[in-house]
Amino acid sequence: MAPEPDTCDHCEHHDSRLPARTLIAASGLLTGLGLVLHWTKGPAALATTAFALATLAGGMLVFPAAWRSLRKRRLDMNVLMAVAVSGAWVIGEQAEAAAVVFLFALSEWLESLSGERARKAIRSLMSLAPETALLRREDGSTEEIPAAAVGIGQTILVRSGQRIPLDGEVTGGRSAVDQAPITGESVPVDKGPGDEVFAGTVNGEGSLEVRVGKSASDSTLSRIIRLVEEAEGSRAPMQRFVDRFAAIYTPAVFVVALLTALLPPLLFSGAWGDWVYRALALLVIACPCALVIATPVSIVSGLTALARRGVLVKGGAHLEALGKLKALAVDKTGTITEGRPKVVELIPIDAEDEDELLRIAASIDAHSEHPIALAVVARARERSLTPPDSTGYRAVTGQGAEALVGGRVCFIGNHRMAHESGLCSEALEARLAEIESRGLSLAVVGERPSADAPGRLLGVLAIGDTIRPDAREALAALREVGIERVVMLSGDNQRTVDAIAGQAGLDEAFGDLLPEDKVERVRTLLGQHGQVGMIGDGVNDAPALAVASVGIAMGAIGSDTAIETADVALMQDDLGRLADAIRLGRRTLGMIRFNIAFALLVKALFLILTFAGHASLWLAILADTGATLLVVVNSLRLLSDKWRRRPAAH
Repeated sequence: MAPEPDTCDHCEHHDSRLPARTLIAASGLLTGLGLVLHWTKGPAALATTAFALATLAGGMLVFPAAWRSLRKRRLDMNVLMAVAVSGAWVIGEQAEAAAVVFLFALSEWLESLSGERARKAIRSLMSLAPETALLRREDGSTEEIPAAAVGIGQTILVRSGQRIPLDGEVTGGRSAVDQAPITGESVPVDKGPGDEVFAGTVNGEGSLEVRVGKSASDSTLSRIIRLVEEAEGSRAPMQRFVDRFAAIYTPAVFVVALLTALLPPLLFSGAWGDWVYRALALLVIACPCALVIATPVSIVSGLTALARRGVLVKGGAHLEALGKLKALAVDKTGTITEGRPKVVELIPIDAEDEDELLRIAASIDAHSEHPIALAVVARARERSLTPPDSTGYRAVTGQGAEALVGGRVCFIGNHRMAHESGLCSEALEARLAEIESRGLSLAVVGERPSADAPGRLLGVLAIGDTIRPDAREALAALREVGIERVVMLSGDNQRTVDAIAGQAGLDEAFGDLLPEDKVERVRTLLGQHGQVGMIGDGVNDAPALAVASVGIAMGAIGSDTAIETADVALMQDDLGRLADAIRLGRRTLGMIRFNIAFALLVKALFLILTFAGHASLWLAILADTGATLLVVVNSLRLLSDKWRRRPAAH
């Protein structure tokens, strides 16, 4: 596990050797201890000591940054925070000083925790491709060498069950290859001579000879890694309103406080003690506590509310961005669909009925771990069927499998297998074409001809990646919260994608996409709508997740890379939770704007009272602490369920 970052944007390179999380934890615990002692009328000296140590611990992350800013002749939020904390101690408000420095350091550090995300994602991606390859020499011998040392045009051998180390073209052998890590296809793809294969994909039961077409540094997987790096690197941190405001606010506060302390005594014979007191009150009133807390408390409340409901949002900027989304791009496999093949239709031809067709198919497939075979066996189990025993199982590479069932050689396989068995006909061709037109895969079941009996075509199984039961309802909920357009991006063929999109009620669908194609589609949507979310679950989705305004991973079945790269993870794979997240994001944005406006209004009012001579230190403390408490209480309302969509009345 990568180490957590120990610095934050405003307090990086702090002068202590202690990690930031240790200092912040110490500051929080000591502040809590001091408050307990204060409220319970405990020893005052002990409470003061706790507040002093809390201020020191948190201040080690803030005061050095303020000192560096002063050395650069720049007045920023760190400087104002340091002066305000010091001022609070001067006027005896130790509790406020400790709480302010703790909350400020905590909010800044929490935002820095996402800094390791890109590096984790890239390390996860790199682990997909094997570091070595089995090179076939011209004399027929093989040698295992580093994948990076294999040249373009050389031939490598990929054995059953191995990951393919480099992009290339199959020159020998046949096998089914699981391309989900790269293209997102839900069903392994049959590969034979002339077909392209990608680094990081998983070879099935057969062996393949592959002529390398790209170097390790230029493979599709390497391009995915570069896309993730570029997208993460190009995403600048959100420029917060408070920081921009502080560029004007902080210097102005110092100038006004200084003038308040000096001008009346010098020009109008005012009492030095009174006007220094007013200047100090002004600094306390101007303390940015409520402003600083306005955003993080709202964000933490929103993040907590969503975490309780299985939605993990990786930081405040992403929750705010959720509230601004106008369009969504969604992956097909595992997002709109279940992500695993199922037998969706049984079509008996010469079989007595569906049960006979399924029993024979399951009898053969019981010997295989192929995803389609597992789907066939699972369907037989669902119908409480007991397949007959079979022997002599044999996988026919690139076609299917066969076995001896009830004394006859039976097979289950693709169109090619039926054709080579001599059982193909125009009627079968028409039936298979109709199944494929609906975006489904197929498996033909039959008995091979023998010397004593003609062959028999038992029937066809239609297999597809079924739509999630809640997909249509979830998409409708997304439109209710203001999403204007939902587009599906998939590595599956266009015919399958169109069929799924029609069932789900999507606005548009694009198929046959590689990872870089998905990135381009997302960038097009960004140009059209400004704020776009991307929902996916595979490594192939990682670049698009990173380049989108908000990347959303289907957490429970998503790859580690997609989850690391994404900004939001739906931990329960419930697409319907996304509408709640967007709704809460918008409510959080409104809450933040209200809190900031309220804090500024209160401060403006009490600043006027200070200049008029009606503000005491107690009123100054009330202005700052009161505004802070009200902002906190208001933000905590996000933890309630009132923001959630109410079911329609019946």
